Amino acid sequence: MDSFRATAVCPVGGPRAAEKARRTADSIIKRMKRIFRQLEFGDFSSVHIQVLGAEDTYGANARTRGCREAVLWMAVQHQQKRALELFSREVASAGTAMAPGLTGIVGGRPRVSPVLKPFFFLHPKSQIKVDVHMGGELVESLSEAGPRAPEQQAPPTSAEDGPDTAPGALCPDLPAGPHSYRLEELAYTRSGDKGDSANIGVIARHPLFFPYLKKHLTSSVVEQYFSHLIEPGDKAVTRYSLPGIHGLNFVLQRCLGGGGVASLRSDPQGKALGQMLLDLKLRGLPDLKSLVD
Repeated sequence: MDSFRATAVCPVGGPRAAEKARRTADSIIKRMKRIFRQLEFGDFSSVHIQVLGAEDTYGANARTRGCREAVLWMAVQHQQKRALELFSREVASAGTAMAPGLTGIVGGRPRVSPVLKPFFFLHPKSQIKVDVHMGGELVESLSEAGPRAPEQQAPPTSAEDGPDTAPGALCPDLPAGPHSYRLEELAYTRSGDKGDSANIGVIARHPLFFPYLKKHLTSSVVEQYFSHLIEPGDKAVTRYSLPGIHGLNFVLQRCLGGGGVASLRSDPQGKALGQMLLDLKLRGLPDLKSLVD
């Protein structure tokens, strides 16, 4: 167990809804910090404030700024359970005595729960034995057989390009052009978590689009697009090629705020990352639609 957490979710309506949501959250956090100092509880371990509907998760790529409906997501973490129980009571006043248009707290007062932070690691399957019991008796034992000879081992997967690879460096002979396409016009995507990291699968809508995706959708492009979510470090994004299905797989390291139950974000498993990437615009392309008409 690693400290405690609580999350308040509050709908806000009316003009400047996102601004009201942020001002409300800032006021609550400042008030709680003042109370914590008086009670010598120490500060929050972590605070995550997000306004759903204002495209906060898009960072610099956000488009909507003046929404009239928004949802405040305010997640906090503290070493002491008592501190967050106070937070849960204090945040209740937001529904009646703070910004007009805040309609209440979804599900009532925030529930305080322990943060169970998992530790992720790899372990050889050949060293794991599975025993199947039925009716209290051992029925079967299973284990993963290791390779008999070195040549039976699958070749290691290697990254196709690194974070510093510039667009076009891998496929310099493809023609350019004046056209721009959103990634959604050229590919399908799906994403999910791998601990505190996530992977985004990209599959070309047509085999003829695949070389252009390889040329323009590099690891450096994806890293820049999600730079507001990824913790800085070496090899933050790695790209792998799956030519058999005309696909690319991007692995984004340390991008989920801890991942799973340890994350305070509204998307702790990175399920929306692939959909967000669909809005990325690829420029300098020829008329790709004419290739498949």
